[in-house]
Formats: sequence, C-alpha cells, structure tokens
Amino acid sequence: MQIISTIGLITINETVFIEMISFLIFLFIINRIMFRPLSQVMNEREEYINDISGSIEQSKNQLKEMDEQVRAQELAAIKEANQHRESLEEDGTQQANGILDAARKDIQAIKMESQQFINNQISKARVEIKNESEKLALLIMEKVLDRRLVQ
Repeated sequence: MQIISTIGLITINETVFIEMISFLIFLFIINRIMFRPLSQVMNEREEYINDISGSIEQSKNQLKEMDEQVRAQELAAIKEANQHRESLEEDGTQQANGILDAARKDIQAIKMESQQFINNQISKARVEIKNESEKLALLIMEKVLDRRLVQ
C-alpha cells in the first residue's frame, strides 16, 4: 500500500462516491418512511381544519338566519298581539256604548213613566181638590147664609 499524503481536506476517491450513493439511498428511504407520511398527515390536518372552519362559518350563517327568523316572528307576534288588543278595545268600547245606550233608554223610559204617574196624580189631585173645594165652598156659603142651598 502506498501512503498518499495530501495537504487538502477533501480528496476525491471511491469513498466519496460510496458516501454519495449511501446518502441518496438514505434520502430516498427517509422520504418514503418519514416525509411523505408526515406531509400527508399535515395535508389531512389542514383539510380537517379547513372543513371545520367552513362548518363554523356555515353554522354562523345559520345562526344569523335563525336570529333573523326569530326577530321576524317576534315582530309578527307583537303586531298580532297589538291588533288583537285593538280589536278587544274596540269590542269593549262598542259593548260599553251599547250598555250606556240601553241605560239611557231605560232612564228615559223610567222618566216618562214617572212623568205620566205624576201627571196622573196631579190630574186626580185637581179633580179631588175641585170636588173638595166645591163641597167646602157650598158648606161655607151655607154657614154664611145660615140656610141650606139646593143643588
């Protein structure tokens, strides 16, 4: 064997080619065993995260739509309640007016009955007073004249 002495740090000989071939084989094996599965898992995770983000956005949109529907239903319910209240108020007012009209008619009828009763009583009293006054006048005249008057 011959000793080769060189001063340089790198010498090109057969071991460099063997090391290059073993490095390339190592890269091929590490790529097959580690990098491809790792990049595949990373891609799957990224797709999963994107799917979740999409479903979150979709859920947010559905929530907004539901919120709008609930608000619309709430406004419709309030409007319906107000209409119902107004119709009840109108019905109550109409019933109250009907009751007041009936009471006024009853009062008017009672007033007319009372007026007729009073007028009848006055007529009867006038007739009685007339009869009594005639009798009294006749009695007074008999007493004053001191004799009996013939009728």
